Amino acid sequence: MNKKFKSGFCAIIGMPNVGKSTLLNTIAGQKIAIISDKPQTTRNKILAVYSTENEQIMFTDTPGIHNPHNKLGEYMVRMANESMRDTDVVLFVVDASKGIRDKEREIAENIDKLGIPCILLINKVDLVKKENLLPMIADFSSMNDFEAIIPISAKENDGVENLIETITEYLEEGPMFYDEDTVTDQPEKAIAAEIIREKMLWLLDKEVPHGIAIEITKMREKGKITEINATICCERKSHKGIIIGKNGDMLKKIGTMARADIEKMLDKKVYLELWVKVKTDWRNSDFLIKNFGFKDDDLA
Repeated sequence: MNKKFKSGFCAIIGMPNVGKSTLLNTIAGQKIAIISDKPQTTRNKILAVYSTENEQIMFTDTPGIHNPHNKLGEYMVRMANESMRDTDVVLFVVDASKGIRDKEREIAENIDKLGIPCILLINKVDLVKKENLLPMIADFSSMNDFEAIIPISAKENDGVENLIETITEYLEEGPMFYDEDTVTDQPEKAIAAEIIREKMLWLLDKEVPHGIAIEITKMREKGKITEINATICCERKSHKGIIIGKNGDMLKKIGTMARADIEKMLDKKVYLELWVKVKTDWRNSDFLIKNFGFKDDDLA
């Protein structure tokens, strides 16, 4: 007897920097979500498609749930909360090395009210002693009737196979939503923009990276080379000077690092040209937030 084909949607939620994007990339088998150690790295919903002959799971990586300080922050939290309502299974990711935080208790209680199957992922277990996990598991168990609690290390790909098997148990028989070779719904242009932003998160300190947005103004094939022109928008003139750096050194470094990753993604040579513009207080502008590709019908 043939095994029934299952499919469904799975939202990855949690606080900033718990490893949601790392998990998404591990599941996808390639980089589709950017990673940094700074809060609010992910700004929008990013889809990864996992397909086998028996199942297809659509994973959405969402912005970290935090207390917003501007309209962009409000948008990000709204995206994360809405993703939980339009899903078949919720993956709640926590960082084992941080212990249990008050915001996570609040998230656990909110998930419980939704009535959607939820799997708790205790990530970064490679950073803690095993005996320290047991009290954490017991405490989380008292907050929510989780379908499963799975210790994992997304970075080391430890426990991810077990996770996939567990998710499949809670999916219904369904169709294949995407072609079997589809990995993400993100266009190459959007991933290229995010890769540039990732390098800035790595290279720049303090608040500068959070006040930037990347706009790809040109992306075209020219022979064996892909030409990309991108504008880096920042909020202050002083930030523009930091991004460019002395004699343009910082901008060159950002471009060199970003180009290397974009070439891996496209599997071809890339010519990347970067420009820097000031867009004052764009994170509080509905128009500019939409213009930079944050798609939310609730932004009026």
